[in-house]
Amino acid sequence: MNNKFLLVLLVSFLFANSSLAQYPEILSLEDQAKLEDEILKERFETVLPEIMGRSGIDMWVIISSEYNEDPVIKTMLPSTWMAARRTTMLLIYQPEKGAKLQAHAVARYDVGEIFKRAWNPDEQPDQWKRLAALIAEKNPKKIGLNMSKDFSHADGLVKSEYDLLMNALSKSQQKKVVSAEKLAVGWLETRTERERVIYEQLCNIAHKIIAKGFSLEAITPGVSTTDDLVWWYRQEINSLGLKTWFHPTVDVQRADPENFDHLRSFSKRPDQQIIQPGDLLHVDFGITYLRLNTDTQQHAYVLKPGEERIPTYLVKAFEEGKKVQDHLTNQFKTGRTGNEMLLSALEEAKEAGLKPTIYTHPIGYHGHAAGPTIGMWDSQGGVPGSGDYPLYPNTAYSIELNAAVFIQEWNKEIRIMLEEEAFFDGEEIYYIDGRQEEIYAISR
Repeated sequence: MNNKFLLVLLVSFLFANSSLAQYPEILSLEDQAKLEDEILKERFETVLPEIMGRSGIDMWVIISSEYNEDPVIKTMLPSTWMAARRTTMLLIYQPEKGAKLQAHAVARYDVGEIFKRAWNPDEQPDQWKRLAALIAEKNPKKIGLNMSKDFSHADGLVKSEYDLLMNALSKSQQKKVVSAEKLAVGWLETRTERERVIYEQLCNIAHKIIAKGFSLEAITPGVSTTDDLVWWYRQEINSLGLKTWFHPTVDVQRADPENFDHLRSFSKRPDQQIIQPGDLLHVDFGITYLRLNTDTQQHAYVLKPGEERIPTYLVKAFEEGKKVQDHLTNQFKTGRTGNEMLLSALEEAKEAGLKPTIYTHPIGYHGHAAGPTIGMWDSQGGVPGSGDYPLYPNTAYSIELNAAVFIQEWNKEIRIMLEEEAFFDGEEIYYIDGRQEEIYAISR
């Protein structure tokens, strides 16, 4: 498959067949694999050299055992590898800043097209000694290993393999070992232009799945339960040939004496409810495609008999949620930390009379991905470590937050809980496939 054809597939929202006509075309597994490998090669040629130069690390050593994979190594394996094999050792070396990377696999075979075999067991039976010899041959200034206290994504080197490596290295090479945290996070968080285009399609698919679920095709008011809708979403995602990286959540807020416990919903799944007219529905789900993930939350309202439109008080409440989004996205500037953006956004939103909670996170190769953490639901004063990481260009985020709003007609406070994917290009941040501008109306 040539690049021109791939580009057509990515930028054109073609129709696959009658059962999937409302969705952009989803590539076959074979074509997905080819595209994943092309993107990986492209990232090694464009993204990684820049990130290595930025980090000041000229050698990156990634070691992982089968079924105990380092989060980073899984993003570097070829598409047809489902796991590392035995002990997989990858070595990436940049002789000087900006230079072409040298990629080696201290393994019995090449690891895809990028990592060339650099070990012959007949000549040196000990894999660790061969790795140490290769490091000595290159004689790097710094040897980056995936060790981090703030990012689990960058902490994939297990203790036993660290010990084996250090025992194999000479004392002079041992002194060069440093944490590859910034290198690993930079690799994971940075998106290429082609990945940005894929995200446009992926977010469009996610939005259309939500819209289809928030309709009478999936819901029968008075009969369907929130769990029914959760499993409808799971089945729809599966039917499209996609995966979800977490079990979806569907919950309701309504005009009853019971208060909606937003904090409790983070630690315990909401109780099953029968979906009734007058309910404000909320969904939270994410899908995975071409190694990228989404994480989206939107709202719908079930119209009561005789109602022709969503009540004004809910429309106004929804607008407050969007205002919190605006206060947050206005903070995005290269170099600002997650904590700086969080505290500024909260301050401005509160000064505007809003009641915000912000818990935004990067999105990419992982659902809760590497990069600056911008609040957690239980850490509104800032998040030490990952919240101190700065914002870089060409990164993507789930703008996740809520606004608490008192509804006089219900005599209770509700939460407008929103989450949309956005891309930061270094100058501005924008919603990749737009954001929900108004509550979906479900009418009988």
